[in-house]
Amino acid sequence: MNDALGRVQSVLVLGGSSDIALATVRKLVAARCRTVVLAGRDTEMLETSAKELRALGATVDVVAFDALDLDRHEALVDDVFARHGDLDLVLLAFGMLGDQEEAEADARAAVQVASVNYVGAVSVAVPVARHLRAQGHGALVVLSSVAGERARRSNFVYGSSKAGLDTFAQGLADSLVGSGARVMVVRPGFVHTKMTEGMKPVPLATTADAVADAIVRGLGTGATTVWVPPTLRWVMSALRHLPRPVFRRLPL
Repeated sequence: MNDALGRVQSVLVLGGSSDIALATVRKLVAARCRTVVLAGRDTEMLETSAKELRALGATVDVVAFDALDLDRHEALVDDVFARHGDLDLVLLAFGMLGDQEEAEADARAAVQVASVNYVGAVSVAVPVARHLRAQGHGALVVLSSVAGERARRSNFVYGSSKAGLDTFAQGLADSLVGSGARVMVVRPGFVHTKMTEGMKPVPLATTADAVADAIVRGLGTGATTVWVPPTLRWVMSALRHLPRPVFRRLPL
């Protein structure tokens, strides 16, 4: 349970190799979070991160997790909560950018993006929410994206998958009202990470550390939605209401 100052003491990271997730966990551990569970596909890579976090004073468990292995999600979540007890925070940080041109030419590529970013997220978030509701406290932080605010020609497969995730997370948050548990949706813009390496940055690009700082602040203030950087809230509000003929002419 959060300590007397409201600080996170335990966290499960679904997508433990995410740059944003690891930056967030480092900040939580620096603030005395002591139990960390890193879940992801590449457990060898996760062990490298685990060693770093252990050196900072945390107890770290590494577990195998694949967003596409839907049949194992509920058992994995049940097992983590059974072994570690109540968890203060679950960070849903996995995702797949994909290649837009490939996705338009190959339905399998498009379906994989949608399956990872939306179906996989729903599959694992439902049992997480069940446990948070039962324990009567805790937060699920969902890494969404401003790309989900309005699908753009240049990445509408990825954007549509994030739109689905964002809407699901908002509805899940409403379903938890009064239970003591909550959901916080994080909407970053372009973030300099492994996933975007080699891509041309866009205006208002940010870093994993900046997103992590925003997540920690949001947890502290009880925010339901976090924009990174905050200016994107107003930018996307304007873009969302542009007539489609005008929107289509923008270099997006």
